[in-house]
Amino acid sequence: MVSADRLARWGANRNLVGWLFMLPAAAFLVLFLVYPLGLGIWLSFTDSKIGRPGEFVGLENYIWIIGDSKFQTAVFFTLFYTFFASVVKFGLGLYLALLLNQHLPFKAIIRAVVLIPFIVPTVLSAIAFWWIFDPQFSIISWSLRQLGFIDGNIDFLGDAWNARWSVIFANVWRGVPFIAISLLAGLQTVPPSLYEAATLDGATRWQMFVKITYPLLTPIIAVVMTFSVLFTFTDFQLIKVLTNGGPAGATELMATMSYNTAILGGRIGEGAAVSTAMVPFLLAAIMVSWFGLQRRKWQQGEDA
Repeated sequence: MVSADRLARWGANRNLVGWLFMLPAAAFLVLFLVYPLGLGIWLSFTDSKIGRPGEFVGLENYIWIIGDSKFQTAVFFTLFYTFFASVVKFGLGLYLALLLNQHLPFKAIIRAVVLIPFIVPTVLSAIAFWWIFDPQFSIISWSLRQLGFIDGNIDFLGDAWNARWSVIFANVWRGVPFIAISLLAGLQTVPPSLYEAATLDGATRWQMFVKITYPLLTPIIAVVMTFSVLFTFTDFQLIKVLTNGGPAGATELMATMSYNTAILGGRIGEGAAVSTAMVPFLLAAIMVSWFGLQRRKWQQGEDA
């Protein structure tokens, strides 16, 4: 048995106590993150199929997907989808955050309404947009016809580029509230005295935003945009329900291609290679956020 004196010494050691408290979280991460990732990487080097373990084939799966036109299209649209959706979400989210930070009537109710797109389950949102973009019953097409702007219905999900812009619009609608509320929380930590001093110095609203608001929000923007890019890049539910990668693979993301190849197609090794190929892109997004936004000279007391 462990003596009371030894227990007391352990309790006095803050580092040891900290590590002990971290063990359950570390075990959870290893079990549900590290192990699946490691298994996926290993499977990507095999020719495993559903019902058959498979054998080690080296880089054969990666050579195949690099030369596959479907994979190339999926990589292009994943990057295109992530870039445009993230940029628009940031712009609208920042605007909403600045607006909600003002003294508005019924501000609490407005904030709650803004959160609705984010808290609604993704599948329900996708089904709603599926009806909105329906080629026959679309409310958008009906409204434009009534106003005389178009003669026939718009094929939102049947045309390649229409489908791409449609799913980007749906993703933006879902993601803006997360960015807006997160940035709003950051705005409320900015001391009002800074704005008062800037007003006395004759600064305009734009100058206050550039010199006060944006610099103080930069660390929060870095974290929020990192999560936004990761969530957008790995989006699955919205695309799966809304278009299932169609038409003709035009809206196929790397995440949906991995699922379709491994689960629906039964080619576990090839599907694992597609999902593993996403890792370098995700690491690049994290590195850009860290070195491009968080590690700024002004945070160390130097000139930007």
